[in-house]
Amino acid sequence: MPDFLQFMSDVIWGSIMVYLLAGAGIWFTWRTGFIQFRYLLHYRKSLKNSLTPQPGGLTSFQALCTSLAARVGSGNLAGISLAIAAGGPGAIFWMWVSGLTGMAISFAECSLSQLYKQRDATGQFRGGPAWYMDRGLGMRWMGILFSLFLLLSYGLVFNTVQANSVASAVNYAFSVPSLATGVVLAALVLLSVVRGLRGVARMLQGLVPMMVVIWIVTSLLVTAWHITALPGTLAAIVKSAFGWQEAAAGAAGYTVSQALTSGFQRGMFSNEAGMGSTPNVAAAAASWPPHPAAQGIVQMIGVFIDTFIISTCSALIVLLAGTSTQHTAIEGIQRIQQAMVMLVGDAGAGLVAIIVMLFAFTSLVGNYLYAENNLVFLRLDGLWARWTLRAATLMMVVAGSLLSFPIVWRLANIVMALMVITNLTAILLLSPVVRLIASDYLRQRKLGVRPVFDPQRYPDLQQQLMPDTWENPPKQ
Repeated sequence: MPDFLQFMSDVIWGSIMVYLLAGAGIWFTWRTGFIQFRYLLHYRKSLKNSLTPQPGGLTSFQALCTSLAARVGSGNLAGISLAIAAGGPGAIFWMWVSGLTGMAISFAECSLSQLYKQRDATGQFRGGPAWYMDRGLGMRWMGILFSLFLLLSYGLVFNTVQANSVASAVNYAFSVPSLATGVVLAALVLLSVVRGLRGVARMLQGLVPMMVVIWIVTSLLVTAWHITALPGTLAAIVKSAFGWQEAAAGAAGYTVSQALTSGFQRGMFSNEAGMGSTPNVAAAAASWPPHPAAQGIVQMIGVFIDTFIISTCSALIVLLAGTSTQHTAIEGIQRIQQAMVMLVGDAGAGLVAIIVMLFAFTSLVGNYLYAENNLVFLRLDGLWARWTLRAATLMMVVAGSLLSFPIVWRLANIVMALMVITNLTAILLLSPVVRLIASDYLRQRKLGVRPVFDPQRYPDLQQQLMPDTWENPPKQ
């Protein structure tokens, strides 16, 4: 089984996914008028607007924190160390490239989820890829297929990845049995998810910024402590990305291929752009200004924070310690711990264990919210279905703390690819709508007015929307 999973992962990620993600990212960068670059200087204003509460949904900031909760997990620690082990320092350069193109993809999918959202029985906004596949494309069967993939991945497989990293880190630092870690983690997740979407969002809007700041400050202090090695580390990232260091040995082609594949693969697992996960919470927000593109821009900020700040901090820790070729990829999170021990002493392993516990805990809670959201689409959101999902989630958390690390990652790679292929197919088919959303938003910005989405301007599109979401837009 491990060999088969490795074969499938290599086939899918060796060429198909890299070209698909890169192509989709370039396409949406062009179709949206290079929106991730045009609004780079306006991100602070977008974050400020995201705090404005509106009736019927979460604030955009709560949606951003919830999406970051799911994004920021073991992929930002163990995943980054795997990327460096498999592709060398150059994998980080291609991770940055995937982040830039991924921002445009994230804008597309999150704007679409805002556009096609609807209210549930409690009045809360719901939406995501399954909804825009159903209402935008008229393909409910495709939405059902995507929902099943998401339930398999975020309800089951990805939870084992997070739990495995936590159990490994805690055991390495404090010699705590993996089973005990898994049970405690599962109990904490249960106590959180029973609070419902709004309760969890309120918790995460305080917890997520705190844990992100802790990791960033820690990494900056460590980097400052070893500042003399930083120029060489950054140079190695660029040189290795293009095989310049290996050209003399005749291995440039292999090295560039490995770096590119590893960078895109781990970048995707980390920032989740194109996977179709983040749109599930982006749809829950009542955006301000009241335009689908506003939430798309806020979620682009999430990709930026995840890829260019958090993941880069992890990469610098590994590379500054000079451990990129000293250990095997199998060790995962322990490579980060070993790097921290080399840089700051024995306390480094414990610090990383605490950080990864916070990261993984918020990811597990976010993962559950995504899975529960798709129960709503499948019309299986009764109490029995929710508790069945909760029980399955908790069992996978406990099991994940005991599973073999390579098997977990290989299975996660395959399931992730199935989600990406389904979701990218949908948003590429809906790219004319994405262009309409972006151009409508940019047009109003150029006029100097607050963007407001008025579906009456687009009669053909209006027929696909739920009547209680975008009708009667606020007056400017």
